[in-house]
Amino acid sequence: MWTPISPYELNDNIFHLIDKEWMLVTAKDPETGKCNTMTASWGGCGILWNRPVAFVFIRPQRYTMEFIDKNEMLTLSFFSEEHRDALRLCGRVSGRDCDKIADAGLHTADLTDSATGFAEARMTMVCRKLYADVLRKDSFLDESLLSNYTAGDYHNVFICEITEVLKNA
Repeated sequence: MWTPISPYELNDNIFHLIDKEWMLVTAKDPETGKCNTMTASWGGCGILWNRPVAFVFIRPQRYTMEFIDKNEMLTLSFFSEEHRDALRLCGRVSGRDCDKIADAGLHTADLTDSATGFAEARMTMVCRKLYADVLRKDSFLDESLLSNYTAGDYHNVFICEITEVLKNA
């Protein structure tokens, strides 16, 4: 049973959620209805342009990137510790090669016409993309961070309005 709350009602520590608990970033192809997900532990939330926003980083080679490119919506799903193995699997294998959602024992839940989350998630943020760009080597002020990009595969960054937060009771 999903209960909508305002982003301003969140009591969770967003730093802990993203860094320690991780999240699944999910997008659906609006034409086929197929979705893909990936585990992420980089990102954040805040206020930008007078709106509650989330920002996520996706490497260009990730299969999920293809789905994000096709849809203005994406979701960020957070799980209890009992689903840690599912999140590990979703971060380790590609949806190009297998049905990783089924292999992880997860079940999709259509939250809106264009946003998919998971029945097992304890909380999901439904997000609408507002801005997209690619991190650039010449924009790094601290060059030690470039060690994260030895292959030159700089992340795409998305700033998304959090349109809805759903808690799973």
